[in-house]
Amino acid sequence: MQTVTKEMAIFQAQGSLNASNAHDFHSSLVQKIQSDLADGLFVDMSQVESLDSAGLISLVSALKQARQLQKRLCLCSVPPAIRIVFELTQLDRAFEMVDELPAAA
Repeated sequence: MQTVTKEMAIFQAQGSLNASNAHDFHSSLVQKIQSDLADGLFVDMSQVESLDSAGLISLVSALKQARQLQKRLCLCSVPPAIRIVFELTQLDRAFEMVDELPAAA
């Protein structure tokens, strides 16, 4: 679940990101961001099935934390059903999104 490629760590999100697990998800993200192992974090969203407002708030809060630490937070492989949530809330403008994880060096 936690590997490092170049200077960016990878975090695998999965399942439903909702009110029942948003706190744990956020804690894991922030812990990874605060780690000195990497200059940023790729959040692989390819296995995320649903995202509610609590999950979205967790991601926004993690993005804010990353920016305060001058680190990158990039969402990767966001499924279309999840991407629409970002587009409807216009958060696709705030988050860096890429279609797939970069190949490991």
